[in-house]
Amino acid sequence: MEQPPSSPPPPAAATATAAPTPAPASAPIILSDSPPAAAAVAEPALTAAQKALRSKPARAPEDPDKKNKKLKDVEISFPIVYGTISFWLGKKASEYNSHKWTVYIRSATNEDLSVIVKRVVFQLHPSFTNPTRVVEQPPFELSESGWGEFEIAITLYFHSDVCEKRLDLFHQLKLYPEEDAGPQSTKKPVVVETYDEVVFPEPTEAFFLRVQNHPAATVPRLPPGMTLSSPGPMELMSHDKKRFDTKDHSLSQWFSNFSEADELLKLAAARQQVQAHIAKLRRQLSMIEGMPQQSRVISGLSWSTVWARLMEW
Repeated sequence: MEQPPSSPPPPAAATATAAPTPAPASAPIILSDSPPAAAAVAEPALTAAQKALRSKPARAPEDPDKKNKKLKDVEISFPIVYGTISFWLGKKASEYNSHKWTVYIRSATNEDLSVIVKRVVFQLHPSFTNPTRVVEQPPFELSESGWGEFEIAITLYFHSDVCEKRLDLFHQLKLYPEEDAGPQSTKKPVVVETYDEVVFPEPTEAFFLRVQNHPAATVPRLPPGMTLSSPGPMELMSHDKKRFDTKDHSLSQWFSNFSEADELLKLAAARQQVQAHIAKLRRQLSMIEGMPQQSRVISGLSWSTVWARLMEW
């Protein structure tokens, strides 16, 4: 049975936060096809140096639509992991403060996610003070303490050139280990993580150039005939200047290792369990077919019962 995560806080007076006053709009610049009338002025003679400077071609302005150009038939994906790690406080535990826990979202390979994530909002149980927590820089995590389990809503907001839509995730905070895992321990935390992949179809050219060499991104080859310009100074990766990965995180020893090989092993193990269960049900079915009708009723087994169990798998 789920319990409230903390003792009910005393009722707090509702406070209203004033919305920021928008800055006054500057006067618009009106562009007209007709130039203003001006008095005719005799143009002074130009020196050779001035003529050379005047004839120098100006640098072509950068095309603003180029960065926003969508790349058709291209997808960029980022494997992510979100979850919680909770520690039992042992002798320091009290009735309303038995565990310390951390909720987070990270790259599946512990690389820097700030290349795509602008901020993360964690929505805690309403019994917590300030239950809506906003994290605007990596690592995207928060730590709290309490005694009850509840669902945490995790909302990701991306950079403007990545995606305008937000991503809503949900994770169940787990403080207490499973029965077969043994008693609680202050040395071994309860770790629950979920692996997923965020896919960005038809990315902009600027986004592609920004992450094409990023270790956390899965970037495909461009379709035949598609070429991109070289990245400019504004498209250089900020993560090259400062590390924002979680490889040296204090909790990294408890992180699960998600890899394709591990997933294949899990799938193979699950397939073996399913095949063993199907074989067991088939044996029961063959026994039923060889039993008289009265014995089937007494044993409580029927062809339809076994078939229903088989269909569940």
